[in-house]
Amino acid sequence: MKTIALANQKGGVGKTTTAASLGIGLARKGRRVLLIDADAQGNLTQILGWSQPDELSPTLADLMEKIITDQPVVLGEGILQHRDGVHLLPANIELSATEVTLVNTISRETVLRQYLSTVKGKYDYAIIDCMPSLGMLTINALTAADSVIIPVQAHYLPAKGLEQLLKTVARVKRQLNPRLEVEGILLTMVDSRTTLAKGIGELLRNTYGSRVFASEIPRSIRAAEISVENKSIFEHDPGGKVAQAYANLTKEVLNCGKQREKHSVDQVR
Repeated sequence: MKTIALANQKGGVGKTTTAASLGIGLARKGRRVLLIDADAQGNLTQILGWSQPDELSPTLADLMEKIITDQPVVLGEGILQHRDGVHLLPANIELSATEVTLVNTISRETVLRQYLSTVKGKYDYAIIDCMPSLGMLTINALTAADSVIIPVQAHYLPAKGLEQLLKTVARVKRQLNPRLEVEGILLTMVDSRTTLAKGIGELLRNTYGSRVFASEIPRSIRAAEISVENKSIFEHDPGGKVAQAYANLTKEVLNCGKQREKHSVDQVR
């Protein structure tokens, strides 16, 4: 199972929409996908159709509490099935208390990784939607992940916050998770008509090169509508430019995996 964290300490960058759309895109390609809502606001849970996350139980908070207190986790416990073929481990406001609890927990950075070890045989991909902060839950997600996708808005200069996040990723890789890689930086909400968006895209590509995905997610009211409609972008606007952009991103993620597998085989040889 490959685990991908979607992280950016700034909110409103399209992170949750990307988590849902990438997960469903991978499921449409025949992959078994678990989406994990790691944000106490429960935005991923809501965007997938569970409009009252605070009424759900068990959630990610409950399962992490079981890991912390050495209670057994039942396979499939708390996981919801979505009509688009993905599974969801939901979150709600109780996750805020988990963040506080983790501060005084032994091996506090590895609790989510321990949970994922209980389901890894069941899925091809686990995608974690992180909260917009660099707190303990995001550190847990990075410690559990094989790679991180960083969505970045194209209509303001994101370099400073991006550098801070990349430093955090490097620190987690050095101290907690040697296998962690940057899957890619994803430009979102791109208005190709503006000089600013083009300039930021060029700046990021010049600075980070192949770390920036070729796919760019355009600004579109269709993308905003899916959180209200409770439909994936592929169902809501299947012929639209946002659906095509997420289909292209899905292909890039699948190809990244193939390239890394090939690289690992070549190294063994």
